[in-house]
Amino acid sequence: MGSEHVLCEIPRLDRPGSVRKRRFRIHFLGSWSRGMISTRLLSPSRVISGSPAMRTPATPPKRSLAVREMIEERIVDGRYPPGMRLDEVALAKEFGVSRTPIRETLIQLSSSGMVDLRPRRGAVVADASPHRICEMFEVMAELEAMCARLAARRITDEEQADLVAAHQACELARDTGSADGYFVENEAFHQVIYGAAHNAFLAEQALQLQRRLRPYRRLQLRIRNRVGTSFAEHQAIVDALVAGDGDKAAQVLRDHVIVQGERYGDLVASISHMKSVAAEPAKSQRAKAMKRPAAGRRVRK
Repeated sequence: MGSEHVLCEIPRLDRPGSVRKRRFRIHFLGSWSRGMISTRLLSPSRVISGSPAMRTPATPPKRSLAVREMIEERIVDGRYPPGMRLDEVALAKEFGVSRTPIRETLIQLSSSGMVDLRPRRGAVVADASPHRICEMFEVMAELEAMCARLAARRITDEEQADLVAAHQACELARDTGSADGYFVENEAFHQVIYGAAHNAFLAEQALQLQRRLRPYRRLQLRIRNRVGTSFAEHQAIVDALVAGDGDKAAQVLRDHVIVQGERYGDLVASISHMKSVAAEPAKSQRAKAMKRPAAGRRVRK
């Protein structure tokens, strides 16, 4: 068990533009991903305690999240190609929202590496080739394999219960047939393993790269039968961790992540094929139009 003090600034509702400084003490119980937060305000008369610590940042509003996922998807499938300028006004009009959620989304995408914020140009789609993405999946596979090997030795009974609960949540999402719903529970499943490794630095690196690959991991689940296969792979991971077999846990988790990169490659290939098929009629029509004589002109024989 340990604790850490964090000083935060909280906007004041009674004085727009000003902030209050508040000091938080975070108590960690067993792992980085679970604990209790006791909050002591600078005024000693008010103490808030017993709020459960969250594994991930607060969920943004649904509309803002939907906008982010749509922009992510368009970057991944090439509709927003590398180097394209993402204009806030145009995007706000396209998605029917104000500029504020668009601006917030672009900042989030910049922190994940999908967008570059450049002086005088604004937000520009970053250059991330499929080869680069596959390289990141290789690194992710090794980080998660290391988490699994350590977790097999260090996981507590409480964390085992959390792992089984996360696995059951994935099963429920699989049965509903929602790839996006499964993805949310899948993230939580992997984060339990990061915490069970009891290595804060490793968990930070794994979580950072997980966020960077988030849109690609989400889209690869839309490949046919991928959700069912992913759940079966999760079962093998759970079995190895519960048995305390570090080598087995590392191998099955490494294979699980590597195959995500392969499925993403399949998705990119299928998208490229669909684009080429869709472009053929347009090319054919342009070719016919070029051969057709202009109206009012005689064709010499």
